[in-house]
Amino acid sequence: MSTTIPTRIVIAPSGFKESLSPEEVCQAVARGVRRVLPGAVVDELPLVDGGEGSAATMARATGGELVAARVTGPVGRPVASHLARLGGASRGTWLIEMAAAAGLRLVPADVRDPGATTTRGVGELITVALDAGAHRIIIGCGDSGTCDGGAGALVALGARLLDAQGREVEPTGSNLARVDRIDASGMDPRLASTEILVAGNMHNLLTGERGVARVFGPQKGATPEQVEALDAGLAHWAGLLAGAFPEQVGGRDLLTGPG
Repeated sequence: MSTTIPTRIVIAPSGFKESLSPEEVCQAVARGVRRVLPGAVVDELPLVDGGEGSAATMARATGGELVAARVTGPVGRPVASHLARLGGASRGTWLIEMAAAAGLRLVPADVRDPGATTTRGVGELITVALDAGAHRIIIGCGDSGTCDGGAGALVALGARLLDAQGREVEPTGSNLARVDRIDASGMDPRLASTEILVAGNMHNLLTGERGVARVFGPQKGATPEQVEALDAGLAHWAGLLAGAFPEQVGGRDLLTGPG
């Protein structure tokens, strides 16, 4: 007696930028497959790289949960956001999806200007994780609508950006060149005992021809002139970070490191 082996189909997409998350793509494709091949075994395996959909996918994959939060969005207005409390062997680890607080999809098309947007909401999500007792935080950096070098997140965590006259500087990409020093004395002390990992693009550097401003700036609405200014601002910012956080930087060249 012969046995019929059912057709098995694996659906493993990433997301569609500013449209569908990896999970939503999986669900849509799976519905189509089941409509045409009702007897097929369908495995839905959404793929993420730190961009949109990472928090939801990792929460589901580890048996964790997605936690809702309201934070400052990239254009300064409150937005509904989220982060993931991972489960299983990753218990105690939280994953923050930068796109959920500072993503390009949160910036209206008619006001896209990476020199004016902020990552402040990312820092606020870090605080949510710290308040929940996180001892390890992973930050996924894909699909952002910002180019402030994390300045907004730093300010949200208690740092102050000061110009040469000691006045506070708003943490945006276009203002990085104005910052004279970083005052980290008021930063959340819990950060010192928390491991923070960044999941980012290893192929693009912070500055230069392969730098984030030149490669991704135009996608976020930057003009050619803005791209040059943002790149110069990030180079200046890297020097300030190395001076303010020598232990964390550890002698690495931030200019030629992943952006």
